[in-house]
Amino acid sequence: MKFQGSVSHDRAEETAEAKARWFQSLPMSDRMDMLCSFTDLALSVNPGLQDKKHAQSPRGRVQVISKA
Repeated sequence: MKFQGSVSHDRAEETAEAKARWFQSLPMSDRMDMLCSFTDLALSVNPGLQDKKHAQSPRGRVQVISKA
């Protein structure tokens, strides 16, 4: 995908790389605001998350499934 300074509504252009480039283009203050928003969302869905300590990686393999 080549950025041309326009808005696209094509889901094919929503790659992880494109999203990373967009996120990296934000000022640090906006990135932190998004992090706080994501944290607030996660805690609103599962308030017990704040009590979890020492997160560990899952055992075995993790398979990521995406709709193509």
